[in-house]
Amino acid sequence: MDTEILQRARASFLGLALGDALGATTEFMTPTEIKAQYRVHNKIRGGGWLGVKPGQVTDDTEMSLAIAQAIDTADGWTLQGIAENFLAWMRGKPIDMGSTVRKGIVNFRRTGSLEMPTNEWDAGNGALMRMTPVAIFTLGDEQLFKRCTLEQAHLTHNHPLSDVACLCVGAMVQAALQGADRFTLHAMARELVAGYPNFQFTNYQGLASGYVVDTVQTVFHYFFTTASFEECLTGIVNQGGDADTTGAIAGMLAGAFYGFKSLPLHWLRKLDRKINNQIESLVPRLLDLSPSNQGKERNHTMEAGKIDLDEAAIRLESTPLNVLMHIKRKLLRGEEIDGRWFVEVTSLENFLTERGNSPKENVCQSSCSHKCPSCG
Repeated sequence: MDTEILQRARASFLGLALGDALGATTEFMTPTEIKAQYRVHNKIRGGGWLGVKPGQVTDDTEMSLAIAQAIDTADGWTLQGIAENFLAWMRGKPIDMGSTVRKGIVNFRRTGSLEMPTNEWDAGNGALMRMTPVAIFTLGDEQLFKRCTLEQAHLTHNHPLSDVACLCVGAMVQAALQGADRFTLHAMARELVAGYPNFQFTNYQGLASGYVVDTVQTVFHYFFTTASFEECLTGIVNQGGDADTTGAIAGMLAGAFYGFKSLPLHWLRKLDRKINNQIESLVPRLLDLSPSNQGKERNHTMEAGKIDLDEAAIRLESTPLNVLMHIKRKLLRGEEIDGRWFVEVTSLENFLTERGNSPKENVCQSSCSHKCPSCG
């Protein structure tokens, strides 16, 4: 498994979740309303019409995780498993669900059908928002990518504009994962416009609705006119409209392009820890199962659900040295591989759960009995 691709894949999936959580605050607001209330909305603060908690995600991330979990469970692509996960998710009464998504899942529940009929009203962005796990899992096989993309899309959205948007943005994410430059990605976007002029984005009109054309125009405009992950997502969520989904889609693309180190730490620390941990566990698995990894030695550190000390320190709001001391004191499980230390994700999850899920209260307080360096 290529380490650079892995880091970009992590950034793509986490970028999706960050954009979702950031945009949930300004969903359905206008730019004027956002400016009046926040001046510039650039913090994961919760609220919005859904009343989300800071760091809470919505359907964009939850359905993407449902796809990734189905692939993980089946050791490969399973449209039936994805549909069943969608149904279980719906029965769990999620905080938000689009009408077209609901219609598709209900259709599966009633008929067992894995494909909605073509419908001229199904040109929403609900299939596009779920493309991150598909792009990662199918990396290295174009035909598999196209098949899986359309199959997952047609569970709920069967419309030519939705199809081409999913194929284009998904292919751009894959290209970014493999290190494509901005010019290459712009050429891919122009190719979409050449075939479907509706998607023209160079004279952006400021429409950020759930219509897939508006969504793609918004994402492309902010992606190609900004210079960092944070600038891209801040701009897009301040456009309002369907901000959680435009933010999520921009996050998946910008994350793949800019990489993990571009993700703002103050956003990562706010992201729901359970969601963060699920993503960190599933991304290596998706890559491990992908055609790009066939015939290559598997990365045994990430395959086993391990993260390095720096990433563990971010989650614990501590330092790498303190994390290492916790490994030495057997408070966390970890191992040294090729001169680098890694922490098991499940061990980190258990550590936080047992101590009340508050990083600042869990790591190296003055009452620590293990004499960690920062405790004195």
